[in-house]
Amino acid sequence: MRFTGVLPALVTPLNADETVNVQATEKLVRGLLAQGADGFYVGGATGEGISLCAEQRRVLTETVISATEGKKPSIVHVASTNFNEAVELARHAEAVGADAISAIPPLFYKYDEDDVYGYYKKLADAVHIPLIIYYNPNAGFTVNAKFAARMFEVDNITGIKWTSSDYYGMMELKNLTHGEMNIINGPDEMLLMGLSAGADAGIGTTYNFMLNLIRGVYDSFRAGDMKKANEYQCRVAHIIAAMRPYPTLPVSKVMLEAMGIETGNCAFPHKVMSPEKKAEAVAALTAAGWERVCL
Repeated sequence: MRFTGVLPALVTPLNADETVNVQATEKLVRGLLAQGADGFYVGGATGEGISLCAEQRRVLTETVISATEGKKPSIVHVASTNFNEAVELARHAEAVGADAISAIPPLFYKYDEDDVYGYYKKLADAVHIPLIIYYNPNAGFTVNAKFAARMFEVDNITGIKWTSSDYYGMMELKNLTHGEMNIINGPDEMLLMGLSAGADAGIGTTYNFMLNLIRGVYDSFRAGDMKKANEYQCRVAHIIAAMRPYPTLPVSKVMLEAMGIETGNCAFPHKVMSPEKKAEAVAALTAAGWERVCL
């Protein structure tokens, strides 16, 4: 499977006890499908996957896959600080109908390339669906093009979520894998750059609350209208600049609340934004060009 298009890195609506708000999650998924989402990235950094217990991660996966009704694919992020738990989550995702799994590299300790290669290979061997590597420099391990191409040699490692501004590296990876590796752009503010460097798709946080603009970047690029694609990308970047003074995940939930989704707060220890800060953030993003769409 080759993932294409625009796939929201799904925000996870939570109840006060940090359980998944199932009804709100279903509403969010269906609303984004109606707006043109091409699939979902579930339980990743945006979805607070590694902050939630395994039981709630399974609930989240089942809820999203059920709400899509088979219309669009789901990639489920399964990484955990405990590898056996990651394998259990991967097998669960496969069993309930996920189209692929994904994982960031192992965290905190100083792992070398052979360690990380072994980690991904063992995780890939645990299931029969594709594994999408999640490369984010903030995770602490640098995935360069040569190493990513080595991992691509594992049978069901088919792609990479490239959340890095190293677009030369992305182009090199595309070349090393003869265009066969499914490369998905991560940075929302640079989707157009990623598509120009050879990305097949985009996954991002802000896709949750400005999918129409992200859709405009992608569709205009695919239609060959670079001028229009750049205009859309500039609008996206302007709104993201207005987000910078606020914590990314809490403000993303604030924007979805303004669109009618009961997202709740982020898992502890994320900040809880005051009503005044929430109103300030919505006003700031609106002034920057964000348009409210009810979900």
